[in-house]
Amino acid sequence: MISLQAGFAAALAWWIGHNVLGNPAPVFAPSAAVGTIVAALGQRARRTAELLLGVGLGIAVTDFLLAVLGTGFWQTGAVVACAILATLMLFGRSGSAVGQAGGTAVLLATLAPVQKDLEWPRIVEATLGGVVGLVVVALLLPINPMRILDRDAAPIYQCLAGQLREISAALATHDQQRAVRVLDTLRGMGADLDRLHQAIGGAQEVVSLAPARWRRRQDVERFASATVYLERVIEHSRGLARRSAMALQYDEPVPADLPTGVGRLADAVELLRREHRAGSVAERTQQKIREAVQDGGRAQARGVSDFGAAVVTQLRTAASDLLRATGCDPTSANQQVRSAIRHGEDSVGAGGASE
Repeated sequence: MISLQAGFAAALAWWIGHNVLGNPAPVFAPSAAVGTIVAALGQRARRTAELLLGVGLGIAVTDFLLAVLGTGFWQTGAVVACAILATLMLFGRSGSAVGQAGGTAVLLATLAPVQKDLEWPRIVEATLGGVVGLVVVALLLPINPMRILDRDAAPIYQCLAGQLREISAALATHDQQRAVRVLDTLRGMGADLDRLHQAIGGAQEVVSLAPARWRRRQDVERFASATVYLERVIEHSRGLARRSAMALQYDEPVPADLPTGVGRLADAVELLRREHRAGSVAERTQQKIREAVQDGGRAQARGVSDFGAAVVTQLRTAASDLLRATGCDPTSANQQVRSAIRHGEDSVGAGGASE
């Protein structure tokens, strides 16, 4: 999609520059359009503003220095260095602004002796290219924001669900090292989470700029809110792995309901992703979360030691945040968890212990 957007934007910017502005070789407009398109998702409007600021600053610095220093090889070097330095001082390490300021300085310093009045065409074409790029991504070829989100969220949901199943298996087989490996894997999810945050920024940009995608605003915001709680679930899962490893190290009792509950939590993570993709209310996910907590209550009633009790507590905390990721408010999520724990404990007290 990005390649299609870039190609279409370049062609459209060239056509407008050639046929509307009357430039026989409109180089800058297509370049600016492509620069806007290939900017990171969520930063295209900002990239366009930086592009125009960079061009303007490059022109201002270059015109002033060329008038003072004249033209030549060392003047070109001095002009480019000063243009980039001024941009860095004003805008920091903005790659777009710095690149445009430097490129504009090179252009004017090298072509000024043979071609006059380059400044105005440069500004007009840079503006044209940036606007065309935004129009293409917002109106003509807008991307599907939910497809972006699902693509970058998939590795996170899959990894989290898979590692919860590994914790469940470690508890069921009393394999402490397996639980330790889960902890290491969950600690390495930072890069995937960074990509997801970038995708959320891109999706929010799309639903803000593209009228054809406005109907997706609520879905994108729901997904963004869910991601906040999903990150908390990842943190709780690390604690779950750590305390499971400690319970196994000290050979504490592990009732069969405990690994079952962790496995149900993994099922709930997978269900949440599917229900997000479908845009439906996450009722099945909520039910699976309650079942996981009930298993934790049964395990607690059947007897766990210190670290086993900590595992149940982490399971409850993770379940509460996962319920919030489905759209539950904090009060409702906590009430559902408490009710599910009591239901699990009561089922053992009513005869579950004799099973």
